[in-house]
Amino acid sequence: MSFHEYPNLYVENVTLKVKNLQKMITFYKEIIGFQVLEQTDSKAALTADGKTALLYLEELKEAEDKRRRTTGLYHFALLLPTREDLGAQLQHLLESGYPLQGASDHNVSEALYLGDPEGNGIEIYRDRAANQWAWEDEFVKMDTLQLDAQGVLDAGRNKQWLGLPRDTKMGHIHLHVAELAETADFYVKGLGFNIVQKYGTQAFFISTGKYHHHIGLNTWNGVGAPAPQDNNPGLKYFDLKVPSKEARDEIAARLEGMDAEITKTNDAYYVKDPSGNTIRLVL
Repeated sequence: MSFHEYPNLYVENVTLKVKNLQKMITFYKEIIGFQVLEQTDSKAALTADGKTALLYLEELKEAEDKRRRTTGLYHFALLLPTREDLGAQLQHLLESGYPLQGASDHNVSEALYLGDPEGNGIEIYRDRAANQWAWEDEFVKMDTLQLDAQGVLDAGRNKQWLGLPRDTKMGHIHLHVAELAETADFYVKGLGFNIVQKYGTQAFFISTGKYHHHIGLNTWNGVGAPAPQDNNPGLKYFDLKVPSKEARDEIAARLEGMDAEITKTNDAYYVKDPSGNTIRLVL
């Protein structure tokens, strides 16, 4: 079973508010490898397989500069199918000259890190096979080690980079939050995730179906960090795929019991976590 399909809860796509739509489209096409699925004067839907959008960009009419040390997006993470794909992606990034911000081995995965032109964090990674992950009780062993970059490059040596592979998924999202206890309760008791790792008192990693994490939560921008304003570039919301209408109604009832405010439309429910990050619950 895939960790990004029924009956799991998982992040399906991310919507960003941007200052310069065309500049961002160019970056995501030429550097990351997306295709444009749909585009208007103010919006674009980006895809890897030509059918399903993984990233939406919406240009702000009156944008202010991105604020630092707020809640919101730390990074979204694109999951590539194989190590060979990651190697081809790394070779392309090196040839492009676009700066990388990091590269790590997390035991469960190998990952590259960079930021887009407006400061949104991006992770591009591949998972090791799940039977290679080490679990101790309910916690999965993750670390931040030096990536074997040469090994990754060697793996992709015979693979031509033609953009993101068709089977690329939105692997996870990592969020800045204002505090962890109440926010974790929202995701665990309200939405139904499980905590699968903790980095001290500063970061929690949560998932369903024993994935290493579908969502990361951290207070690295400071406990009590404010939420960004509507006209600040950055995360608008992310789509959380819910397995059924019944499951979504059960989630909504639990969240309402926790005094979360839910906006219901015909095709989606919108709710903010206690740190001001907006989630769209979709079927």
